[in-house]
Amino acid sequence: MDETQAVAGPDGLLRCPWGVKPEDYREYHDAEWGRPLRGDDALFERLCLEAFQSGLSWLTILRRREGFREAFAGFVIEKVAAFTEEDAARLLEDPRIIRNRLKIQATLSNARVLADWAGGELTELIWSFAPDPAGRPAPKAHGDIPATTPESTALSKELRRRGLRFVGPTTAYALMQACGLVNDHLADCHARPFGR
Repeated sequence: MDETQAVAGPDGLLRCPWGVKPEDYREYHDAEWGRPLRGDDALFERLCLEAFQSGLSWLTILRRREGFREAFAGFVIEKVAAFTEEDAARLLEDPRIIRNRLKIQATLSNARVLADWAGGELTELIWSFAPDPAGRPAPKAHGDIPATTPESTALSKELRRRGLRFVGPTTAYALMQACGLVNDHLADCHARPFGR
């Protein structure tokens, strides 16, 4: 079997190979990944989690997501922006999250930057970088999916210009995939029609 093409899961539905198992991946793949997501706090959460994932498996993040949500006040931008040095120290001791000092500091810094933006501005900015879906053929195999695109590079550059950290082109593209700005479900994947 070619693990780079859509694979049947235990229920017989074809999925992107990474979304077949374990069940955590299957649930995330089927219900969330690639589905259009809007809302500043929701996008801030995904942006943060993508940054924390850098260098790690996404499964590690998925299994700690509830811990992250509790530790970071539900990723409500205004609440996270108000975190103090004591909160940062608390986060470094919290085993429910990834205790990386630089990523924690970036999350708090990013929240402070975003708290000064008008409501909806993050959503509008991120979605302004969504490529035209008509110009993107459905990938047939995993190898057809890039790690970065001109759009993710431009999004990364703009986010960094505005003062955000841990938002490189690869992280920006992962965000675009996760939040449905691009639909990288494989052509034969049952979830593809639910994407953009």
